[in-house]
Parts: sequence; structure tokens; C-alpha cells
Amino acid sequence: MYFRNSFMRKIIFISLLSFISCKRNNPVHPPVGGVLNQKDLDISKNRSKNLNTIEREQINDWIKDQKTDYFPTQLNYWTDVPDFDKRERRQDETLISYSYDLYDFDQTKIYDKPISRNNARFGHFDELKAVENALRYMKEGEEVTLLVPSSLAYGTYGDENKIDNDIPLIIKLKVL
Repeated sequence: MYFRNSFMRKIIFISLLSFISCKRNNPVHPPVGGVLNQKDLDISKNRSKNLNTIEREQINDWIKDQKTDYFPTQLNYWTDVPDFDKRERRQDETLISYSYDLYDFDQTKIYDKPISRNNARFGHFDELKAVENALRYMKEGEEVTLLVPSSLAYGTYGDENKIDNDIPLIIKLKVL
């Protein structure tokens, strides 16, 4: 509950700042897939950078209250395994079967059933960036918990079902 309240306060504060700084005649942004000018790209880049900074601070605060240790990875997520991404890395074309459950930072399970894939081939499957990256370093039968900022989860669009936009996740991942 602490994470969500703190997160919501920061989001409301940022939203209010954005609202106050809006001009009356803001440019209309093209639809997804449209062409953006450099100014629009810079605004989007700064928004993502600021959101990532806020989420990283919130995740670090959450970690401080946990009994389990979490370690940062080079891709910008945390795992409960030290030196996780220093292990041998699986190469493209390797097959892997896995499943994972998604949780919010109140540790509420989002979907009743795990998401699972059988015989997925690295380099050819579409998965969350953090999940695909973590799977490359996992051993057979291993279970790992990932703490993932929204930019490596469902980003600015959410999953169009139960996960809203810009929501960091806890992912409990297992190689089958």
C-alpha cells in the first residue's frame, strides 16, 4: 500500500505540474505510428526518463522494507539472485519453456493463471523485455523474482486488460 500511495502522490504532483505548464494552443500529436518532430521526441524522451527515475526510487524504497535482498541488473530491473546477469547467456535460436506470474507492488497477483510458453525460440518470440532478458541467464528449473519498471513491462499502453499504463511489476519467473 505504501508503494501505491507514494507512487500516486508523485504521479498526481507530476500531472499537476504538467497541467499548469500547458499552453492553450498545444500542438496536436499524431496518432501512434505517425511522424513526430524533434521537439515532440524530446518531450517524450524526457517524460520517460523522469518516470523511470521516479519508479527506480520507489522500487528502491520498496526493497528497503523487504526481507529478501534484490540486486540491480544491467538492463534496469532487479532480481533476487546476486550477479544474475554475469552468468552464461543463452544464445538466439535456443529453445526454452517458461511460466510467470505478475504482481503489483502491493504483492497482489494480477492474473489468476500464470502466463506460460512452451518451446519458445530466443530471437523469435515476443515477450516483455525484462522476461526475455532474464530467461537468457536462468538455469533449468530455476525460479527468479524480478522487480521491473514500467518501461520494461507494459509501458505507456498497459496490457489493455488488467494492467494500466506506466505500472511497475513484480514478476515471478520459472524455467520449466
